[in-house]
Amino acid sequence: MSTTSLNPETEARPAVVTPPHFEADLDRLYRFAEENREAYRNNDPFPHIAIEDFVKPEILEAVLRESADKSSWHHMNDEDQNKFATAKTLAMGPQTRALIQFLNGQEILAFLEKLTGIEGLIPDPDLAGGGLHELRDGGFLRVHADFNFQRRLKLDRRINLLLYLNKGWEEEWGGNIELWDENTTRCVKRYTPEFNRCVVFNTTDRSFHGNPQPVRAPDGRTRKSIAMYYYTVGRPAEEASPDHMTIFRKRPEERSAADAAKSMMQRWLPPAIYDAIRKVKK
Repeated sequence: MSTTSLNPETEARPAVVTPPHFEADLDRLYRFAEENREAYRNNDPFPHIAIEDFVKPEILEAVLRESADKSSWHHMNDEDQNKFATAKTLAMGPQTRALIQFLNGQEILAFLEKLTGIEGLIPDPDLAGGGLHELRDGGFLRVHADFNFQRRLKLDRRINLLLYLNKGWEEEWGGNIELWDENTTRCVKRYTPEFNRCVVFNTTDRSFHGNPQPVRAPDGRTRKSIAMYYYTVGRPAEEASPDHMTIFRKRPEERSAADAAKSMMQRWLPPAIYDAIRKVKK
């Protein structure tokens, strides 16, 4: 039987890309959250967990085949970091946008609330500080605690979700995510940014983490990830502090006497006062 378009103008429209199907993985994720919530909350050095095979591999394969418009990428290159990032969804491919939409959707929020015990989670449509991240040759991100407040939306940052896209990544290539104790005296946990591995952790002034070992991968490989952040209106009193930007810390082998004094200031001064002192010095 032949069919006729009801609106000939539709013939000229681009083909609709069907979003990936995520539903089949949701039952597994919810079971994981139920079975691992105690492990998450009691993990060292702060509440976190690594999840293997987070989404169906064909979803990430589709994302890897897409290339975001490079003109949208921002290069952050200073003493604290050397990385590329973009949060502009219009510059991303359709499968990448669909995945980010899923990660900001109600199903993942329900999963994260069950896993972390933090209720009332709110996604960030701005992808402030998040989105697509890439560490190229020599790229790194020093150990830090993240900014704690989304100023445009006036929300408290509570959870980080990092999803990695790197096949066969070797630990000696650098770029591994490191979780440090609150005094940044030692690395407690380290995870390679392996394909389809997801690392979720609480975001507080004491959740120090980073990718301090510069990337040195063969054959022009780069370290790729998707970073998603989740918020609440307010936070527990024991975690409250004035809003601040990222707090960077040097590792013990990177510190001088001046750095030790700076570290003490960071530890004992309220973040807002410390940020003000830094601005005056600059």
